[in-house]
Amino acid sequence: MMNVNLKEIAGNWNKGIVLDKHSKSSVLTGQNEYGHNVYDTIRTDVGEALFQLKYRSDWNRVQPLAQCIYDNAYPLFDKVGFIVPMAASNVRARQPVTEVAQALAQLAGVPCFTTMLLKAAGGVSLKNLNTKEEKVAAIADSFSCKEIIENEGRWNVLVIDDLYHTGASMEAACAALRGYNKINNIYVAALTWR
Repeated sequence: MMNVNLKEIAGNWNKGIVLDKHSKSSVLTGQNEYGHNVYDTIRTDVGEALFQLKYRSDWNRVQPLAQCIYDNAYPLFDKVGFIVPMAASNVRARQPVTEVAQALAQLAGVPCFTTMLLKAAGGVSLKNLNTKEEKVAAIADSFSCKEIIENEGRWNVLVIDDLYHTGASMEAACAALRGYNKINNIYVAALTWR
């Protein structure tokens, strides 16, 4: 069981929750043989699980992270119809956010549409930009929504992301989803915030 410190986030979505801060502290301890800075970082439970999943390919962290969202954030959203993972910035054989979203969808008994939210390739890495304005300008029009729902009606969607910082990416993604007439309310849940 992971400890969480839920934080509500505001944006162009109907309700948003982040489970916990990513790191408690990070102290520069020197440089490695390649001249890169080395840090002694103490992460939250969720932050450590996410770090191990993304950067150490510890796929055993998928289910506990999905369970943590399901137990702590999912009950705060009304009638989720389906789940969508945030479109990935980097190409990987396995996408951590997609795997967490799929595991959450299994727990919740709702569909997960892994190809609905798309991000144009070759965009700027937002990690290197500091202000929300810089990030919004860099990702303007980079997200699109593939209209893949065949049923009639409108559903509430839950978008899953790993790290929330300024909200620029999430707002761009939600703007793309807003244009789809099959979507009603948009909820967002991120694992950690920076």
